[in-house]
Amino acid sequence: MTSLALGEVTPVASFSDLGVPQALVQVLHRRGITEPLPVQAAIIPDALEGRDVSGMAPTGSGKTLAFALPMAAMVSRGTPKRPRGLVLAPTRELASQIAGELVPFLATRNLRAHAIFGGVAFTPQRRALQRGVDVIVACPGRLEDLMRMGEVVLSDVDIVVVDEADRMADMGFLPAVRRILDATSARRQTMLFSATLDDASVRPLVRNYQRQPVRHEVVSTVEEVSRATHRFHNIAAAERAAACAEVVKGETSTIVFVRTKHGADRLARQLGNSGLAVAAIHGGHSQPQRDRTLAAFRAGKVRALVATDVAARGVHVDDVSCVVHYDLPPDPKDYLHRSGRTARAGAAGSVVSFVSPDQTKAAAALARALDLDIDVPRGSSPVSSPVPLRRDRPKRRRAPYTS
Repeated sequence: MTSLALGEVTPVASFSDLGVPQALVQVLHRRGITEPLPVQAAIIPDALEGRDVSGMAPTGSGKTLAFALPMAAMVSRGTPKRPRGLVLAPTRELASQIAGELVPFLATRNLRAHAIFGGVAFTPQRRALQRGVDVIVACPGRLEDLMRMGEVVLSDVDIVVVDEADRMADMGFLPAVRRILDATSARRQTMLFSATLDDASVRPLVRNYQRQPVRHEVVSTVEEVSRATHRFHNIAAAERAAACAEVVKGETSTIVFVRTKHGADRLARQLGNSGLAVAAIHGGHSQPQRDRTLAAFRAGKVRALVATDVAARGVHVDDVSCVVHYDLPPDPKDYLHRSGRTARAGAAGSVVSFVSPDQTKAAAALARALDLDIDVPRGSSPVSSPVPLRRDRPKRRRAPYTS
């Protein structure tokens, strides 16, 4: 097993050293990517050898390229309705993002990828499958619909990736994932990625669908989490919208996390009334709506994105300067997932958490679990008075929380 810190410097000089074909390396170079990240350096050689891989890696670690490059290098050509490669993802946005990553690499071999997810018409997806798609990137629900309709047959699939298996479990997708894996080739190579590999819901996938998998862990250490400036503010519910507006005004781009889709719409309206360009994104919106919202955010036309946890999976946007936990996350894993949207690839960023007076103890427990040496204010804490990480205290002896 390989265990690496997210910010660790890899000794590998280039993707060519990992065995990545030169045509794919050239695509990387055109994008300005010349050195592999730790998760890529660890996983790509094993994946290229055809080994099953279990990868534990947090948001922003670079795991998409870790499986996309081997898949693009090795996958065979499919036939109508019979793909040869399959990536399973929990959300529409993540499926679209992964497919977008795969397309230019597959194009070097004249191969094609197509995203399969719900919330859009069946007809374009059916037509693509009938023409022949070599790799499909799919959400489980829509894929099973197409399987039942006889529009796709998975028995030729011999490379499978299950991405964000922990989120699949949270969303109730694991029974569908197992049915889908049962329909693929028994000789398949299976790569599985999750924020945790030891969870009771994820462990059966490793046990039942992988053969002697090599395990790689890229963990979020305290140093990695604290690359961003973390602030906790004790603010009454009635004052949160105004406080959030002040945070957004001081940042170039912000993702604000809320608990429910109704809360996302309400906060987006409130922030909009403050003169800010804001948009909400959640599961109640159609896929075209979500695509337009993300495009506007990436282009800088929208200054803040108000998102639910589920909808934000797969929202990979560079240079997000701030993350706001408008509703306090329920556990350390969710805090890390959300916070990982900023301070990526060595960049700076800030993370702001709003804490209700009755959540002070929960917030303090969250900070302790993450080993963040930060004081949670008990009284009102205006956003103009940040509470930064206190780095001058001795390190705690216990191991940091890892996802």
